[in-house]
Amino acid sequence: MNGQPLSLEELAAVAYDGIQVVLHPDARKRMDASRGVVERLLGAGATVYGINTGFGKMSDVRIPPEQMVSLQVNLVRSHACGIGDSLSEPEIRGMLLLRANVLARGTSGTRVIVAEKLLAMLEKRVHPVVPARGSVGASGDLAPLAHLALGLIGEGEVFYQGRRVSAAKALAAADIAPLELAAKEGLALLNGTQAMAAVGGLALLRAERVTRLMNLAGAMTLEALKGTPVAFDARIHAARPHPGQVEAARHLRDLLAESEIRESHRNNDPRVQDAYCLRCMPQVHGAVLDGLAYARRVLQVETGSATDNPLVFVAAEAAMQDTHADEILSGGNFHGAPLAHVLDFAAIGMTDLMSISERRIDRLVNPDLNEGLPPFLTPQAGLSSGYMIAHVAAAALLAEARVLSHPASVDSVPTSGGKEDHVSMGMTAACKLRQIVENAEAVLAIELMAAAEGLEYRRPLRPALRIAEAWAQVRQWVAPLKTDRALQPDIEALRNAILNREFDRWMR
Repeated sequence: MNGQPLSLEELAAVAYDGIQVVLHPDARKRMDASRGVVERLLGAGATVYGINTGFGKMSDVRIPPEQMVSLQVNLVRSHACGIGDSLSEPEIRGMLLLRANVLARGTSGTRVIVAEKLLAMLEKRVHPVVPARGSVGASGDLAPLAHLALGLIGEGEVFYQGRRVSAAKALAAADIAPLELAAKEGLALLNGTQAMAAVGGLALLRAERVTRLMNLAGAMTLEALKGTPVAFDARIHAARPHPGQVEAARHLRDLLAESEIRESHRNNDPRVQDAYCLRCMPQVHGAVLDGLAYARRVLQVETGSATDNPLVFVAAEAAMQDTHADEILSGGNFHGAPLAHVLDFAAIGMTDLMSISERRIDRLVNPDLNEGLPPFLTPQAGLSSGYMIAHVAAAALLAEARVLSHPASVDSVPTSGGKEDHVSMGMTAACKLRQIVENAEAVLAIELMAAAEGLEYRRPLRPALRIAEAWAQVRQWVAPLKTDRALQPDIEALRNAILNREFDRWMR
């Protein structure tokens, strides 16, 4: 780790898979140099925000040298006022990684030991309890990061070896000495966007998987409804070459190649074209892919960005900007607007993706629309309800997502006595996106189940080769519906299979 931008895959590898992280020697040199600047300026009696002053509205209060450490400890304690359930352990691991990576850039003025302690907690799996709510996204994620720092200094609670215990007890068991904060280090740990970046980044990675697998679900539905792949012809999409649209159309063509079902009605189908939820999959799915790609670029820039305040610039680096002195500069890199905007955009895209999927599910179960399939995909319509309420569940999840997709970033509540008068609400955007993605995963599972059921009624005709393989994969967790049964376990089993990457081979 060297303060470099990290990919979402690298973030996930640490968060979920426990990949070990070590500090690069160059990062140590930069951190030592920036810490030297802090100590020299303090020794010269300079007044520096957050080091020997109060915070926010109280930034004009000068703190005497003998109280500077107490200032940092008090900052961590006072800001640890998050609300509600904790973030998941993978999300907390993402925060630990990203916070350490920011410090490794050498613009925070902390000692090397601060980053080393964060990485030790990652390695020993000591994960501070971080309540999900309480951040307005400027000055960064203050409350969530304060809870992270609280565990680092041996206070508060952590998750350790499957239990929620005191930080002091867990650090002792893991042979990690609590960090004793020095001047500026509490502030350097709290200012930043690492909570929204960790939660949003991991949710975004899941969103990409759902979006690509919606091509699979949609292709399977098209086969079950005896639709046509003509609308996916490459010439159509070359005439409107949005990258996501072109890619989605190519993916659908590949999934639908060599289909007996298609050949059975190629020349004798009175329908001229399919409904939009089938015909316009490249345009809708592709637009979501493009939006997520933009969000990914923003998130990955953020992972290697200095987002605390003030920032420390050593003379050697400052010289490139025509200055010749060590400087500590106050700015606003902690503001979460770049992340908040794209996370809101991603939420809107995922909700639209759920919307088109729900319309396809309706076509599979609706006897007025489902092209020869039995009502609600049950052979005993009337006696049995089949997939009727599975569609209702998808509609309910979509309705919730529509409410949640209202942008958080268009709102702002002034805080800190008016000093922090415009905030990003980026953490709210991240948590909303996570919930919408969870809903989308369930809707995806429902469409895969319903489409697989529809294919049962097209036998002995076989679908496209890749669709047949995916159909068999669905059947590993969901049996054909001969008579009514509780479908909730099936939905959860298939959703977990998606989360566990069992369907990743059909993502491209």
